[in-house]
Amino acid sequence: MAKPYYFYVLLCADGTFYGGFTDDVGQRVATHNAGRGAKYTKARRPVRLLYAEAFEDKHDALSAEWHFKHQARAAKEAFLTAHGISW
Repeated sequence: MAKPYYFYVLLCADGTFYGGFTDDVGQRVATHNAGRGAKYTKARRPVRLLYAEAFEDKHDALSAEWHFKHQARAAKEAFLTAHGISW
């Protein structure tokens, strides 16, 4: 099997959600918390990992990220709740 890619969701310190993709979730969360991640999370630290899902290829992980980011807050909350995630 090829190296998996992950779609992940973070809870930011201001209560907002951030969706991203990576091939190493632990390292990526550490990068966000060090202030070297996305511009969005840099000002909203610390962040906490809420959800991660593995995909066989980068395209599918990027697609999951895109779909999450282009939803209203209520839809994001419903997605997380449906996956047993509370924040």
